[in-house]
Amino acid sequence: MKRPKKRNGKKIQFPWQKPKSKLEDPNAAKLIKEIMKNPNYQLLEENISFIGSNEARGIRLQLDYLRAEVKLREEHIDHTIVVFGSARIVEYNSALKNLKNLEKELEKSPRSEELLSKLHIAERMVEKSTYYDEAREFGRLVGLGGKGPEDCRIALMTGGGPGIMEAANRGAFDVGAKSIGLNIELPHEQFPNPYVTPDLCFQFHYFAIRKLHFMQRAKALVVFPGGFGTLDELSDILTLIQTQKSMPIPVILVSSSYWKKVIDFNFLVDEGVIAPEDLNIFIYVENAEDAWQEIRQWYENNSIFELL
Repeated sequence: MKRPKKRNGKKIQFPWQKPKSKLEDPNAAKLIKEIMKNPNYQLLEENISFIGSNEARGIRLQLDYLRAEVKLREEHIDHTIVVFGSARIVEYNSALKNLKNLEKELEKSPRSEELLSKLHIAERMVEKSTYYDEAREFGRLVGLGGKGPEDCRIALMTGGGPGIMEAANRGAFDVGAKSIGLNIELPHEQFPNPYVTPDLCFQFHYFAIRKLHFMQRAKALVVFPGGFGTLDELSDILTLIQTQKSMPIPVILVSSSYWKKVIDFNFLVDEGVIAPEDLNIFIYVENAEDAWQEIRQWYENNSIFELL
């Protein structure tokens, strides 16, 4: 509803702001009511049916992009280091607790194939919890980068969710540095992890716009073990760099044993579907410290600009 203008602190009501008198037309009030409840009379931001229509998709895409863009500019965030990885990898104590609970259940049903399968996965998750620790350490290193935690020119960015994302944001949080979380609206309930800086936690509707923000300021990509989402994001940046749609940046794959089993890049070279030089787009490392050093070394070698 439009706010009446003010003069000397008092509201001004123009003559046409009053409904037509019943004395002039007994049906006027009813007619006006019908007009005002029509969606086309609503202010644009109140007209959900139009905003949610196919015709307004372009506007929604713009707004999905613009909201985060304006805030990142306000915070003077020029560069980001992006961390991807599984939302299912949790810290050691949580993984161990889940394993112990499954062991107790299995004592009651020792022949349950479902429980045996869950137990195997739980054991693997206990082993992979080391990546939670490494992601947290990497977030800490980024948070201490530049001129310290108050320097927002370069900031850690994750998908804002649990698991590896939580760990990386938590590392930045540990040293008092700001970090960014780009959450995505999903059919099931999703919560941001508690370590993202509140002003820099965004929820997107469109995966495409979220991906655009991941890459727009990215000066390095660090990829921990993960599943479909992680593979999707990794494939995107490898393709963008390979096709020269994006400038080269250091792409770090944490855990060579994991990634070489997930993707046999040498097989792709042998099959002729990628070139041998495409293997230079990414680097394998085993821990957070090595990832951080590879990023620093990459920028020293390429002398594009002083990142840190």
